[in-house]
Amino acid sequence: MSVPQLVVHRDKELMAQAAAARLITRIVDAQAARGSASVVLTGGRNGNGLLAALAGSPARDAVDWSRLDLWWGDERFLPEGDPERNVTQAREALLDTVGPDPSRVHAMPASDGRYGGDADSAAAGYAAELAAAAGPEDHGSVPAFDVLMLGVGPDTHVASLFPELPAVRETERTVVGVHGAPKPPPTRISLTLPAIRAAREVWLLAAGEDKAEAARIALSGAGEIQAPAAGAYGRSRTLWLLDAAAASKLPPALYPHASA
Repeated sequence: MSVPQLVVHRDKELMAQAAAARLITRIVDAQAARGSASVVLTGGRNGNGLLAALAGSPARDAVDWSRLDLWWGDERFLPEGDPERNVTQAREALLDTVGPDPSRVHAMPASDGRYGGDADSAAAGYAAELAAAAGPEDHGSVPAFDVLMLGVGPDTHVASLFPELPAVRETERTVVGVHGAPKPPPTRISLTLPAIRAAREVWLLAAGEDKAEAARIALSGAGEIQAPAAGAYGRSRTLWLLDAAAASKLPPALYPHASA
């Protein structure tokens, strides 16, 4: 377990640009060291803002997009191409621009795919795909992702792990179907905390005043069942990337405000 590190930016636009630059550097370093890199993407306004910033960065061409594996932390269980699916939004924001190897873009199953409307079977299928990609050096049933990104919800949820629901309590499976989610759509697929914790680095993104209380709770010793973001950490690094609004309620010991 790594101790969370905080980086606070002036506003959400600067946060997205700085996070994109940080991600480019991390991918390039991983590709230089091992020949390839593995990243888990997140949706939502902060995740998509980062992808859009990456698409607009001249430095994006430093990445060899053909040697990058892309995974997702969660997905809305909707038909292929639905505008609310994270993968659809990621394609529009970035992937259609940079042209990654399609065989290395590991989208979570859609509700009209090979598993039909069975979210639990679809989750098991994605878990099998992760396990097939894991090598002996990963010491587990998921690859050791270089960076796994998560948006933090106002209720402290990450991926589709919501407070108190069964998915956040899962300790064995790496991917689960989520039923009865408190925000639409109610049916989703999500990585579990054990899968998230297999990542070398976990980055949690939070921008806006509506995320301030969630950041305060998650970073102030809350339990992961009540505050799933508190249970999301990487093996070597856990990085919270926030804007000033999202950091506004953090205790001074965590983030010494300029006015303090």
